Amino acid sequence: MLTVGTVAPDFSLLDQNGVAHTLSEYRGKTLVLYFYPKDSTSGCTKQACEFSRLAQEYAQKGAVIVGVSKDSVASHKKFETKNELNFTLLSDPELTTLQAYDVWKEKKCAGKVSMGTLRTTYVIDPEGVVARAYDKVKAAENPAQVLADL
Repeated sequence: MLTVGTVAPDFSLLDQNGVAHTLSEYRGKTLVLYFYPKDSTSGCTKQACEFSRLAQEYAQKGAVIVGVSKDSVASHKKFETKNELNFTLLSDPELTTLQAYDVWKEKKCAGKVSMGTLRTTYVIDPEGVVARAYDKVKAAENPAQVLADL
């Protein structure tokens, strides 16, 4: 996990519409960059829908929400459409950004060990520095917690 005060690693990833986004385009804004394991799973859907529901309140605080997973652009589009999400989802199938943000880790589930994305949220300040870092995130509670901390 990146520590508070670290310069956020740059990225260039495609969103659910096939449009490229970079960290630098969010300069001057507070960026809520959240990493999640998989589109359309129970926890990830709860977290995304809650971020979507609170998006207007985030905007009032000058914050932009962006979700990142290793799912494909097409998977993100389906996830966005099905759940009527109103924010950007970035696709990182090569795992470059997941690894740069130190969220691609060994996980244990039902005794099985595998590599996967640890649910993590970073708040990146307008200068591109990690201002807050949340690990061991509870999917349904994370969006309201981050908003309250802004």
